[in-house]
Amino acid sequence: MLSFEKFKDGVLHDYYIACLSRETSLLSRKEVLTGKAKFGIFGDGKEVAQVAAAKFFQPGDWRSGYYRDQTMMFAIGESNPLQYFAQLYADPDPQREPFSHGRQMNCHYTSRNTLPDGEWANLVEIKNTGTDMSSTASQMPRAVGLALASKLFREVNELKQFKHLSNNGNEVCFCTIGDASTSEGHFWEAVNAAGVLQVPLVIFVWDDGYGISVPREYQTTKGSISKALKGFEKEEGTNGFYIAALKGWDYMSMVEVFNEGISLARETHTPVIFHIEELTQPQGHSTSGSHERYKTRDRLEWEKERDCLVKMKDWILENALADEPTLRKIEHDARNNVKEAKDKAWKEYQAPLKELTQKSSEIVEALIPDNLEHEEELRKISKDLRSLREPLRKNNLQSVYKALLLCGDKATSEALDYYKELQKDSAAVYNSLLYDDGPKSALKVAPVAPVFTDSSPSLNGYQIINRYFDSVFESNPKVIAFGEDLGQIGDVNQGFAGLQKKYGSERIFDTGIRELTIMGKGVGLALRGLRPIAEIQYLDYLVYGLQPLTDDVASLFYRSGGKQSCPIIVRTRGHRLEGIWHSGSPMGMIINAVRGMYVCVPRNFVQAAGMYNTLLKSNSPAIVIESLNGYRLKERLPENLSDVTVPLGIPEILQEGTDITIVSYGSTIRVVQQAIKLVEPLGVSCELIDVQTLLPFDINHMILESLKKTNRILLVDEDVPGGAAGFMFNKVMEEQGGYRYLDVAPRTITAKEHRPAYGSDGDYFSKPNAEEVAAALIEMMKE
Repeated sequence: MLSFEKFKDGVLHDYYIACLSRETSLLSRKEVLTGKAKFGIFGDGKEVAQVAAAKFFQPGDWRSGYYRDQTMMFAIGESNPLQYFAQLYADPDPQREPFSHGRQMNCHYTSRNTLPDGEWANLVEIKNTGTDMSSTASQMPRAVGLALASKLFREVNELKQFKHLSNNGNEVCFCTIGDASTSEGHFWEAVNAAGVLQVPLVIFVWDDGYGISVPREYQTTKGSISKALKGFEKEEGTNGFYIAALKGWDYMSMVEVFNEGISLARETHTPVIFHIEELTQPQGHSTSGSHERYKTRDRLEWEKERDCLVKMKDWILENALADEPTLRKIEHDARNNVKEAKDKAWKEYQAPLKELTQKSSEIVEALIPDNLEHEEELRKISKDLRSLREPLRKNNLQSVYKALLLCGDKATSEALDYYKELQKDSAAVYNSLLYDDGPKSALKVAPVAPVFTDSSPSLNGYQIINRYFDSVFESNPKVIAFGEDLGQIGDVNQGFAGLQKKYGSERIFDTGIRELTIMGKGVGLALRGLRPIAEIQYLDYLVYGLQPLTDDVASLFYRSGGKQSCPIIVRTRGHRLEGIWHSGSPMGMIINAVRGMYVCVPRNFVQAAGMYNTLLKSNSPAIVIESLNGYRLKERLPENLSDVTVPLGIPEILQEGTDITIVSYGSTIRVVQQAIKLVEPLGVSCELIDVQTLLPFDINHMILESLKKTNRILLVDEDVPGGAAGFMFNKVMEEQGGYRYLDVAPRTITAKEHRPAYGSDGDYFSKPNAEEVAAALIEMMKE
């Protein structure tokens, strides 16, 4: 039993944290309005609900959160005002701003899930946070996966050995969201998925009555998300949610109901929704506007009366837990502590910048003796730089560059080297860590070539990949696969045929038609140390699940400063088949949306198996796009299928030649091979290169070496014009400098601009065909 004194101390500590958070919001707004920070979005008005929720957040639990969760993070001890202000000022120092190294705006948090050596951290000892995003409701899909992991750790015997990843599935995922964001489809799909799966997901809906300026009656049916979700409520003999609506200023009621609901989720894996109503926004939505513009005088007065800090203070006094002087001291201490944190954060942020400015000014002035004709201008550049009260890194580069331009050839080597060093340092601060280049990088996996013998059988492509997945699930208990029709029937192309029966429906399972949460499940499972293979049945439908990949996975390593890894493998199939929505190749869209992931485009299934092996040995996220029309084509089965690894970013020369370099990938390789046979009798010698991966692309510039030999290049793919072919053209011509070795104009052959028409003729005339490629080759030889 909790003694009265301990209960009282806990309440007063919660009040202190709530006051600390409120003062942080108030001072942060002033820092934005005075220009010291760029933008602010705060958790004021949500403090009491969040300190109540934080009481039940345990080590091992996960938070998939909302950008107003500062109070919760203060309360669980994973953040403080000093770090908060460092992030507000965009301080790039990881010691001062550990969550994103100055790359994300305030109130965006993360925790570390991998160690510097790439091995997985002990997640059961950590209060975990999935790296926050600003995109509304984007935290919902991955929250399903974070909670699903607990279910798998509890139910799959093979996973019980990983004690550092889970304590028998007792972990809860706390997912927070603003009420207006529940209008997003992400919310509804995630809620439906969690209700079906029955996973320990606890959703807190912070409801302050508005979505920026739009009242909730225009956002939600019945003007209440808990009423709208009534049909999702769990009843005897059904799945569904425990749902409770609570007042955000009623501290004790929230503590009691949170305890009941979170315990239920933790013990029985029943998902929970807490609808927290009657919250307020004392400072409005953000620093970008005033809420007085759209709230009535009565509403503003109501918010003052319902302010959760006012209500909690009244409750403490009414119940004699403290007197007025005690509470005033708590408020005073919170105010002073926040001010001290703000001042210290600003001083620590500015100190290295002022040192840099001093050094840059000295470098500029050192140019004067050799450039006396520009003395006045150089002194002005130096003076203007020194006069900046709040200098930025960019001011230094701009000033030094202006001085170097002025001096031209008379610029000193010291000044030139200094400017290059500034560029290098700034690139490390702002342009690093898009990909993991540490010990667990996929690019550091040693290649293992397939071994064939005279007795190696020829099998259909789907049989090759089926045997491969069989070996993976036998040897790696962390691998989980799921998607539409993947489990019982073994996927529509039989890659998983018979494997659910062999390895269990917890490791290989079907999902509903909900690509967004298929991706979300993959993200959450990967964050928790599992190795999910999340399937999108056809590449055309990746669009449904693209948002979590582009906003979450692709930028995760970058925006967490390399602290968080998400080794999801997205398996899909595409390219040539029949019809508008089963034959897409939107590669340009994909590679431009998922920088930060790898994009693998195998031409056959031995190659695909090698790519899966490479990825499973790394912490790198990737998409693998299998060739849809290759499942029933024959391939030789290597002796070492389960050991083959394909190096990413290294093209393969499939055929050597001297006249023309042809660059392609995936299903189009076979079209090019047909074209080569057509022109061979004419004496045209073609060098055919399969890029193997689009991200990364030809990291050793093998294509350039081929071009130096042939002086002609044709890039072929079946994306729309300017898509992946345009990307490859840019890489070879501009980045690799291929234009220097051309004897004739380079060519690209792509699909047509429209979606591919249905049927065999539709395929022939919509996508590149052998005759079209052959004609281009002949034309290039004549030119």
